[in-house]
Amino acid sequence: MSARETFFAAARERILITDGAFGTEIQNWKLTEADYAGTLGLAKDQKGNNDILALTAPHVPEAIHRAYLEAGADIAETNTFSANRISQADYGAEHLVREINVESAKLARRLADEYQAKDGRPRFVAGAIGPTNKTLSLSPDVNDPGYREIEWDHLVDVYKEQAAALVEGGADFILIETVFDTLNAKAGIMAVKQLEAEIGREVPIMLSMTLTDLSGRNLSGHTVEAFWHAVRHAKPVTIGLNCSFGAQQLRPHVRTLAGLCDTLIMVYPNAGLPNELGAYDELPEETAALVKEWADAGQVNVLGGCCGSTPAHIAAMARAVAGLPGRAIPTPEVRTRLAGLEPFTMAA
Repeated sequence: MSARETFFAAARERILITDGAFGTEIQNWKLTEADYAGTLGLAKDQKGNNDILALTAPHVPEAIHRAYLEAGADIAETNTFSANRISQADYGAEHLVREINVESAKLARRLADEYQAKDGRPRFVAGAIGPTNKTLSLSPDVNDPGYREIEWDHLVDVYKEQAAALVEGGADFILIETVFDTLNAKAGIMAVKQLEAEIGREVPIMLSMTLTDLSGRNLSGHTVEAFWHAVRHAKPVTIGLNCSFGAQQLRPHVRTLAGLCDTLIMVYPNAGLPNELGAYDELPEETAALVKEWADAGQVNVLGGCCGSTPAHIAAMARAVAGLPGRAIPTPEVRTRLAGLEPFTMAA
């Protein structure tokens, strides 16, 4: 079976578990500049460039992957959130993008296969692609609303370079995550579609939106329903939400997606809201109890964690939803559904 078919088959059996935060876990290692920089000889400081660790200190992401798989994760998300040409330019490492992504995907693939061999349970690798620090929809200059820092074709090329390397390294899916600009996400979709045409096979996509306020919109102004209308043509394996808020704040928006989308719902919230020091205090059992409410209501298929979550959070989630069935995928009426900032559905 294809990765898509295997994933859907597993999701029919139970609620699947993806992993948790990487950035905060890496911070716990208290790495120095020398740890990040390794022997690459790059001109700029590398401290904080978590993605480069695939080349300079692979034992760090390996240990984190292993901890999440031990906690019960079915999906290993690659440590490549900023492993694109735009973001890596801040570190003078844009020429290493392909190598970083290939090695990150190989690492996640090796561990996923190792854990699958132990118990026969399928494990999957999601090649993580972040939004970059640029936006196609908005001008960074309040005095020039028509100005854009980046062009569509350039961003498509940036995403395609990263996606191709992740697939080369063994990723099952491309996870376009933390989507704050719907147009950026569509550039990512275009990049994957171009890649599919080049390699002659499907590269399944996962999509995850991030909200900028409690009303349920992303930075480019789209509601969760409008976002779905804008990306449904990509036939994503999963659609959902991550980052921004904790599970408690995401509740109404998860409910909206669950009743709307004819694919799997994946939600991985932060471990609550950050305190005044920027740390996350929500305990694993608290997060697990909150996401279990979605499971009990039949609203989710895949659960995991984002900022502040730990292997303990993922283990608590896995225990909380063990034995519970995943959400049944609805079959929506055939309608013309369009999206501006708001959804538009034509009457029959």
